Amino acid sequence: QVQLVESGGGLVQPGRSLRLSCTTSGSIFSTYAMGWYRQAPGKQRELVATISTDGSTNYADSVKGRFTISRDGAKNAVYLKMNSLKPDDTAVYYCNAQKFPQYPWGQGTQVTVSS
Repeated sequence: QVQLVESGGGLVQPGRSLRLSCTTSGSIFSTYAMGWYRQAPGKQRELVATISTDGSTNYADSVKGRFTISRDGAKNAVYLKMNSLKPDDTAVYYCNAQKFPQYPWGQGTQVTVSS
């Protein structure tokens, strides 16, 4: 069974950067597009970035120009580089494949942006 493991979160000040990592036990990235999601307290999980199998990317308007999604097939990893972080970016971040049904969700990684 595919397991998704997110890491790299933390507490940062506004304007700073973080890079999140998502690794999996299987080589799914060559088969499916992948996405980074986030869920803030009291809000629904939202999709913030996707990367397709051909490397094309898409971003939510709220993160466009600040976040960059990338992947490394050799390492079975997907990354989310987050620049110019804002307090509104505070959330638990998850990755998952763009397919239905999706894989079981991992534990996510907490990102807190606060001064």
